[in-house]
Amino acid sequence: MKTIETRNGSFAAIDEGDGPVVLLLHGWPESAYSWRHQIPALAQAGYRVVAPNQRGYAGSFAPEAVDAYTQLHLVGDAIALLDALEAETAVVIGHDWGAPVAWHTALMRPDRVRAVAGLSVPYTPRGARSLTQAMRDHGHSGFYMLYFQEPGVAEAELEADIRDSLLRIYYVGSGNVAPGGEWIAIVPPGGGVLDTAPPRDHLPPWLTEADLDHYTAEFRRSGFRGPLNWYRNVDLSWELMAAYHDAPLEVPACFIAGERDMVLQVRGLEKIRQDLAAKVPDLHGPHFLHGAGHWTQQERPEEVNRILLDFLGGLPR
Repeated sequence: MKTIETRNGSFAAIDEGDGPVVLLLHGWPESAYSWRHQIPALAQAGYRVVAPNQRGYAGSFAPEAVDAYTQLHLVGDAIALLDALEAETAVVIGHDWGAPVAWHTALMRPDRVRAVAGLSVPYTPRGARSLTQAMRDHGHSGFYMLYFQEPGVAEAELEADIRDSLLRIYYVGSGNVAPGGEWIAIVPPGGGVLDTAPPRDHLPPWLTEADLDHYTAEFRRSGFRGPLNWYRNVDLSWELMAAYHDAPLEVPACFIAGERDMVLQVRGLEKIRQDLAAKVPDLHGPHFLHGAGHWTQQERPEEVNRILLDFLGGLPR
């Protein structure tokens, strides 16, 4: 990895290939390493592929202030990276938490984003309430995002045994759980998020021991505070995005997700199709991968690569 210095701070990043820039934004609890199968494929196809460890993650700058992790900060990081790379425009692709950053970068700066793709988390325009407020209003006090709100609590739980924590979360969020065992991340009273993710004595087939060792080393280096601060700004980000309430996304877009992804289970495939058709007029897809779970590009790298290369190939160079 290299260090990219920007006006916002420094980012540890993978930077490979030459050509039009493709910016890859990872999710939680992951890193740029989650794109390990896409980076060489995209670079070989003639793109400059840049995958940073985002704000708060290993090797990248991590502000102490909880409120330094709003959607505006994260979009600002994406644009600062493009400026540091001297890239006038880019295709921005995000997975999990990286998907909302990608979507909102395209929404707010269509002059800099020539196309956008989201994995797992579809584009969702700002609504009447933030997601966490909606959970509170419906009495879902155990919703995992609400459990993450109090600084220090989830950090202590997840950092007690980082390797075990990651393995549990990766496994229960994948398409390898038994039917009916999809992750329902509702924390029981007095419990923790790991109570929703049973211990595992083996890895899912898409994850090697070396992969898990890599992630573990990264989170031992960074801890979980910065990554969890993203969740602690859901309500503030909703407030700050008032000018974009119910806004459509106008740039060319692509959406990919596993059919067994817990994000899709909450909303339903047909509802996601309808919402995307209504708010993303220039949409490639959506593409739902049979049997895949939440870790889209790691579980189904060849399918994801094929879809992304097809999408990118249809864009003006």
